[in-house]
Amino acid sequence: MSVSRRQALQAALASTAAAPALAAPRFGTGIEGQRRADLGDGSYRNPIVPGDHADPTVLKDGADYWMTFSSFQSYPGAVIWHSTDLVNWTPVTAALHENIGTVWAMDLVKHRGRYYLYIPVLRDAGMGIFVIHADDIRGPWSAPVDLNIPGCIDPGHVVGEDGRRYLFVNGGRRVRLTDDGLATDGPLEDKAWTPWQYPQDWVVEMFAPEGPKLFRRGEWFYLVSAVGGTAGPPTSHMVTVARSRSVHGPWEHCPHNPIVRTTSADEPWWSRGHASVVEGPGGDWWMVYHGYENGFRTLGRQALLQPIEWTPDGWFRARGGTLDRPLAKPRGGKAGPAGAALSDDFSRSRLGVQWSFHAPGPDEASRLRWEDGSLVMRGKGQSLADCSPLTCIAGDRSYVVSVELEIHGEGQGGLALFYDERGHAGVGFSRSHMLTYGHGSEHRWARQAMEVQRVRLQLTNRENVLTWRYSLDDGRTWRQHYWQMEVSGFHHNVFGGFLSLRPALFSAGAGEVRFRQFTYQGLNA
Repeated sequence: MSVSRRQALQAALASTAAAPALAAPRFGTGIEGQRRADLGDGSYRNPIVPGDHADPTVLKDGADYWMTFSSFQSYPGAVIWHSTDLVNWTPVTAALHENIGTVWAMDLVKHRGRYYLYIPVLRDAGMGIFVIHADDIRGPWSAPVDLNIPGCIDPGHVVGEDGRRYLFVNGGRRVRLTDDGLATDGPLEDKAWTPWQYPQDWVVEMFAPEGPKLFRRGEWFYLVSAVGGTAGPPTSHMVTVARSRSVHGPWEHCPHNPIVRTTSADEPWWSRGHASVVEGPGGDWWMVYHGYENGFRTLGRQALLQPIEWTPDGWFRARGGTLDRPLAKPRGGKAGPAGAALSDDFSRSRLGVQWSFHAPGPDEASRLRWEDGSLVMRGKGQSLADCSPLTCIAGDRSYVVSVELEIHGEGQGGLALFYDERGHAGVGFSRSHMLTYGHGSEHRWARQAMEVQRVRLQLTNRENVLTWRYSLDDGRTWRQHYWQMEVSGFHHNVFGGFLSLRPALFSAGAGEVRFRQFTYQGLNA
């Protein structure tokens, strides 16, 4: 039977219309409508910390758990989070204020009553590792100390059976530390451990052995590490484990490797890897690691929690499959607050823990002052690209943010979604024009002449589609910007850098911008 082109098209459209829509997963609802892992019925759904929270390092400290993540070019950085049940986490303080470079996967440890944070950084001079310390995890934290370990990242601290302290680092290397943990005590050793090798026909980004995290259980030391590359194809990255009775080896690989890996782009979480293993409050055991949310690489790598079970031969396996459904919460934990408000009325006369500058200079905070319930930001650079905007991490698939602006002087200011200097989208105002940024630059042809002193600006992000509105009369009437922007490509596989797309306030040029009433609302219902 012959079929006309029109009949074929009609049949295709009919089959498409009949296909059921994929339902969005159900999350708990937290502050400001942000999604919350705890579902309130004894179960949780990943992520436990939504948004850009990569390379988690977790410390169990009595009944408390502390965690921090890579903070990259954002300062204040190394924000420390607290939990009592491994599911509900809230930020407490930023431990790092001095810009020492691009901060990658850290290790948070406690030794003899003192807290240490070992911090790998990328600088113009290359890679290296710093350490800061504190007697109270809430601070104050010390100034950074350079350990002078060039070419190394991803430190993993361990105390050996000999009582000495060691840092294991990427590439199978390690270095011994002094007893106070603030200097090296010997050369960098090659081949201290041998990373597990996956089959050569697997589709991954690269070998990239990294992220060693060590802990002791019974007679064994366990070394949990990542291979496969942290971005790239969805099936990159994985969790592997080795063990030894001595920190000096020999290390044997787990027969179950990899413990965790994304095997299909159909899974809800991509590039799962870089794990820390921790005992739960009720004696069960868990892994915290990161992954990209399918369809939302723009949110960065998010923190995921997965149960493990110990096998009779002294290894462990991951439970919970692909994390496509809710899981039972850890036993014995006490649920606490989760997340934190991103909205800011700027009445506290200090920078909230949700805020950080992108790539700040040595005295970036001097650009800010607080006056009469507002934040005044002095201009820097010439445009959104080079002005070190003030950013916060969003963890929702859809949300709306708004802010009121007053423009003073010959500069410009506005609201944006910012990935880095090359990747951003936003709307700004000078006193004489509305300016539009898209695809990482201002579109000068899109400038619109208008006299502006004060404006309310609103951004709605619905699953990576942006709609802008603005009001020149204190919100009585609103105008929609004529350009809706699609930003699903603003992520690491396009721009590099391992970052995320973040709401941002910016002030550029010769002048300053006064910001009032920044609001955030998740749209997860």
